Amino acid sequence: MSDRSRSLPGRPSLRYLKIEAKRRLRAGEFTTLDEAQLTIAREHGAPSWTALKRLVENRVTPGRRHASRQLRWIAARFADADAPAWHAPAEEELREHFHEQLLEATPPEELLPRLMKLAPRLRGPRTGALALVEDTPTHALARLDSADLAAVTQMQAVVERTPPYRLVELRVHPTAEIDDPRLTAPGTRTEGRVPTPASEVAAQVFAELGLPGLALAAADPRGTVWALARGWSALDPVEPLTTRHRFPAGSVTTLVTATAVLRLVADGRVGLDDPADRNLHTVRLADPAITVRELLGHTGGVDTPSERLTDQVPDPLALFGPVIPCGGPRGRHARSDAGYAALGLLVENLTGSPFPQAAADLVLRPLGMTDSFFPAHRPAASGETHTVTGYVAFEDGTLIPVRERVSTMPAAAGLWTTAPDLVRFGLGWHTLLPDDLARQALTPQTALPGAGHAGLGWELDPSGEVAGRTGHLPGASASLAVHLRDRRVHVALTNRSTPLEPVNGRILRALG
Repeated sequence: MSDRSRSLPGRPSLRYLKIEAKRRLRAGEFTTLDEAQLTIAREHGAPSWTALKRLVENRVTPGRRHASRQLRWIAARFADADAPAWHAPAEEELREHFHEQLLEATPPEELLPRLMKLAPRLRGPRTGALALVEDTPTHALARLDSADLAAVTQMQAVVERTPPYRLVELRVHPTAEIDDPRLTAPGTRTEGRVPTPASEVAAQVFAELGLPGLALAAADPRGTVWALARGWSALDPVEPLTTRHRFPAGSVTTLVTATAVLRLVADGRVGLDDPADRNLHTVRLADPAITVRELLGHTGGVDTPSERLTDQVPDPLALFGPVIPCGGPRGRHARSDAGYAALGLLVENLTGSPFPQAAADLVLRPLGMTDSFFPAHRPAASGETHTVTGYVAFEDGTLIPVRERVSTMPAAAGLWTTAPDLVRFGLGWHTLLPDDLARQALTPQTALPGAGHAGLGWELDPSGEVAGRTGHLPGASASLAVHLRDRRVHVALTNRSTPLEPVNGRILRALG
């Protein structure tokens, strides 16, 4: 294969690029057309043939690509940030490109050092060109490569919808360059009628992120559900991934917990503005004034202990001691697993059942989530349980399995589920609640750091049109998104530690 790096001409021709791929295939340089197209795409700085086509289309019929314009400004402004003569932009210049809400959450003294660290990748081996994976007026995703760094970085930008189109969200996702021979020729299994754009995005991100397995599922405005599984649930021995395989959901679990708590509120067994301590018998919050509403919205200032995973869930007292500490300021959003662990104890005390049983009675069974459960031990990765093996990237680009553990805080991160089951939750959670309480769950309670707002468990994007939650654990990632206008639901799960937020976003935008 060629490792040449070339720039696209001012008026590129997709037809010419197709002919070039076929010519090089006939010349014996490649064994398949897909291989030829992928190499040509990479020669022009694109991670896939589809991404190259989008770049060509944008050059031929350029639109107002405000998000990628901001990414290009970052690339141009910070590419030489590690040079002695470089001068950092003043706050006035930053405010021309970053929304004040983002700068409030990440002040210049924090933002500038983070961007400066990207300098080697922003220069990259391709003369500083950003490899745009997605480019729409308000969203852009770029891949940054560097010849002297083994890691790959994805940079995701979201801009405001009206002038001056400043950045309201900027995320940098470092991920290892995966070169594991076991990931070749992945199979795909489906349920229902999977839209072609969703299949294309699945193939793209599977290759771009180096995933062992990827499960997607969605429901359209009519409630028609489809699911797709690509790759493997385990690599040694190889086991194909199916749509019935269970993944750890991480912090997506908190949406189930929040719904269980809200059902108890609807039944009059606890009030949203009641002090949570009133129903905590074995532990106490350090601040007895913290309410159930504040715990649900992550605004109680409750500290989260360092991540603890084990083979068995211990006694809550052994995890927290008699007092759950409070460290952050009340009223400001700060994700707190400890706060949701306290809510899990509240559910236990009000129902008289262990949290996994109570959550099943209040949420899972009523919604038909028969493939979801809260294991006390790491479930076997084969046989009838249909659970995945989780992987992390090793230094040489291969994937290694993580130690088999489960979360010690089931109400915060203990759910194991399938992609279709999470779609069932996204479609039906509100039917378990009175209308006014479901609306409160999606009503902004406080601002999220950077952009968007937090509801009661749910997180709302800057537009207020999409609600969801993401979850990350060693060896797994999950993302659930619900489009509030028409109740479309999208789910992405993988058995590797890597952010999936961009994946769900790309599918939402690809389907329109």
